[in-house]
Formats: sequence, C-alpha cells, structure tokens
Amino acid sequence: MHVVTIGHDGVMEIVAWESGSWTTAPVSSSTLDGALAVEAAEGSDAWLRTAYGFTHDNEHALLAPLEVGESMEVGFRGDFTGEFDQAGVFVRADAERWVKAGVEFADGHLGLGAVVTNGASDWSVGHVDEWAGRGLILRVSRWADALIIRARSGEDEHWRLVRLAPFPGDVPVTAGPFLAAPTRSGLVVTFTSWTRGAADTEIH
Repeated sequence: MHVVTIGHDGVMEIVAWESGSWTTAPVSSSTLDGALAVEAAEGSDAWLRTAYGFTHDNEHALLAPLEVGESMEVGFRGDFTGEFDQAGVFVRADAERWVKAGVEFADGHLGLGAVVTNGASDWSVGHVDEWAGRGLILRVSRWADALIIRARSGEDEHWRLVRLAPFPGDVPVTAGPFLAAPTRSGLVVTFTSWTRGAADTEIH
C-alpha cells in the first residue's frame, strides 16, 4: 500500500481505484498517470423523494469501506456546464441513508453543497463560482454519530466546512468519488486522488 503526506493533514493512504465498487457503472472510465477519467450517463443522479416527488439512485459512485475514526479525501476536476452536473464524495449506508457532497452547476452558478438523506433528501448549497475550472478536494470524516465534510480548492487553501450531519456509527458504510449528469451526456470528471486517513478530531 502506498502512502502520501498531504500538507499538515498527516499521512494518508492511497485507495486504489480498482479496490472500489461502482453503485452504477459509468459510460466509461480509464486511468492515466494515476488519475481516473470517468464519463457520466445522461440522467444519472441521486435523490430521494423530497419536494421533487421522484427518486433517483443511479449515480456513479466508486465506493470502499469507511470506518468510524477514518477520513476519506477525493480530488477531482471537471467542466461543469450542464444543469445539475455534479461530482465529489459519496457516503452510503444503504438505499435510504446516504450523503453526497461536492460541487454542482445549477441556475447558472457553480455551487458547493451537500445532500443528506435519511428516508428523504435535503440540500444545502452556496455559490463558489471562483472555483470553476480548478482542481477541488472533498474530505469526509466519520465520527460515531456524525459526518464532517470539508472542501478546498488546491492543497494550499484552507478547508471550508461544508456540513456537519448526523450519520449512524453502528452500521457498515462505504464512501468514495462520485459524479452524475442529470440533464446531459458527455460530462467527464477526472478524479486525481483518493485517499484514506484518520478522521478530523475537531469540528472548527
């Protein structure tokens, strides 16, 4: 197993792309120089009931186990220009308990946010148009009763707290990179890193 040191965040273990399993297979995926380029299928998404009245569970999420006390980071870049183009990190306990967090293009803006689902989905989001075209990193830490989700653009930027969300600690959970393209074909996201390490010990 390879390890890398990332800034001041301690030692992180690389998660091999081939060690994960897709929730829904993408149109295509290929590796080059350690990165994974993935094309999303048109109509892919993850949402459960709330407000819109529909359920979508055909996102492309590449998942591996995430234990209590661990964190997972996903680095990626993409050209998010279609309505609801999205990518980031996905955490799944089962079909009705999951979280997706990352960036999503909607209503003409790039947003940073999270959808937390426990029987039904919610959505929190804020504009990060200045992040368009940049490499992004999402980080999720698993505590016994919560997930702490942070994001940044590049390793030299400070982490932003995206969400502190309740999440069960007594069930098996998987997590990893995800993408979806609800309204168009042709979205390609390049995942540049996937690592695992110790969970954050503080919220702030």
